[in-house]
Amino acid sequence: MAALPVSLIWLAPDLAPGTELSVVLKLLLVLAVAGACAMGLIYSWTRTWPKVAERLENFADALPALETQLIEEGPEEMQRLARAMKAMAERVRQVVERANLELSRRETILACMAEGVLAVDKNLKVIFCNEAFAQAFSTRIPIGEGRSLYEVVREPALRDILERVVRTRTQEKDRFQLPTAAGRSFEARALPIGEQPKQGAVIVLHDVTDIERQEQVRKDFVADVSHELRTPLAAIRGYAETLLDGAIEDGENNRKFLEIIHSHAVRLNNIASDLLVISELDSNVPPPVPPDRVPLLEVIESALHTVESAAAVRGVRVISEHCVDCSVMGYRFRLEQAVVNLLDNAVKFNRAGGSVTVECGPTEDGQVRITICDTGIGIPMEDLKRIFERFFRVDKARSRPAGGTGLGLSIVKEVVESMGGMVTVESQLGRGSKFSILLQAA
Repeated sequence: MAALPVSLIWLAPDLAPGTELSVVLKLLLVLAVAGACAMGLIYSWTRTWPKVAERLENFADALPALETQLIEEGPEEMQRLARAMKAMAERVRQVVERANLELSRRETILACMAEGVLAVDKNLKVIFCNEAFAQAFSTRIPIGEGRSLYEVVREPALRDILERVVRTRTQEKDRFQLPTAAGRSFEARALPIGEQPKQGAVIVLHDVTDIERQEQVRKDFVADVSHELRTPLAAIRGYAETLLDGAIEDGENNRKFLEIIHSHAVRLNNIASDLLVISELDSNVPPPVPPDRVPLLEVIESALHTVESAAAVRGVRVISEHCVDCSVMGYRFRLEQAVVNLLDNAVKFNRAGGSVTVECGPTEDGQVRITICDTGIGIPMEDLKRIFERFFRVDKARSRPAGGTGLGLSIVKEVVESMGGMVTVESQLGRGSKFSILLQAA
C-alpha cells in the first residue's frame, strides 16, 4: 500500500510524452522493491510458526504426565490455539487422575477380598487375578500378559464355565471341588465383561469348604444326638410299660425295673447337660464375668473331691503328685469341668485296684501343664485321632453301661482351646492313657 504513493511522487517528473519506457522501468523497479519487502516481512513472520508449533507438539506429547508450561506467543490464532490446548490439558489431567484413583480403589478392593477373582479375555487369556486366587492355587502374581488359563490353573471346571460365559454372554453359577486348590470346594459366579472386540469374562470363587464341613458336622451331630437319646428313651418307655402292664405288683422285679428307669433318666439328664455346655461353647458368647486368675491347685483339689466317691465305689485310687502352685487366666468353673471330665473317664475306664495320677506345674517355655495318667484299658492307636470327636466311643459296649455320654472329651477340647491352650493324649491299649492340658501361665 505504501508503494503506490511513493511511485506517484517518484514518477511525477517523468510523466511526459516520449518517456513511457522510463516510467515503465521505474514502475517495475518500485514493484520489485515492494515485493521484496513484502516477502521479507512474510518470511520473518512465518519463521516463528515452526517454533510455536514445536512447543505445541511438545506440550501435547507431555500430556498428561508432565506439568509443561505453554507460553502464549505468535499470531493471534496460535495464541488462541495455545489457550485451548492449556484448557484441554487441565481437563485431561483431571480425567486421568480420576481414572487412576478409581483403578487404585478397585485394585485395593480386589486385593482385600477373601474371594478369589480371575478375569480372562475372549481367548481365555488371563488378564487379572487377585491375591486370594493366587494363594488358593499357589500361583505367583502378577501374571504376565498373554498367558492362557491352562498355564495358570489346570482346572477343567473353571475352563468350562468361563467358556460358556464368553460364548453365551450370560451369567453362570456353579459349585465344584477343585483338586489343584487342595481339594477345597468353591461356589463360583461368572459374568461377562467388556464389549466386542475386547470382551471376556470374570469369575469370583467363594470358598465354601468350611461351610460344607460345618453343615456335615451339624447333620452328623443331629444324627448322633437322635441315636444317643433313642436308647435311654426306649428303655424308659419299655420298662414303664412293663410296670403299667402289671409288673409293678411283682415284688421281685419291680424295684429292678425302677432302678433301670432311673439310670436311663440320669443318662438323659447327663446328655442334656453336656449338650447345653456344647451349645454354650459353640455360641462363642463369653460368660458374663471377665476371665480371672485361676489357681490350679484349687481346681485340682475340687475336681478330686468330685470324683472320689465314684473312685471309691470302683476301687480306683486317685492321687495328686508333683503339683506346683501356679495359675492361668480363664474361667475356673470351665477349667474345673474339663479336669473333672478327664478324671471321671480315667475312673470309669480303669480296672479294679487301678490308679489315677494328677500332676501340674510350669514348663520351661512359660506355660502350665496338667497331666492325668491312669492304669485303665487304654485306647487303640487308630482311635486316638478321633477321641475328641463328639459322641465318639472307643468301646461302645462298655461306654454306655459306664454312663458316658460321648461328649466329655469334646467338652474338654473346646474348653481348653477357648482358653488359648491345647490338649493331647498318649495311650497304649491295655496299659492306660495320659492326657495333658497345656495353658499359658498367668
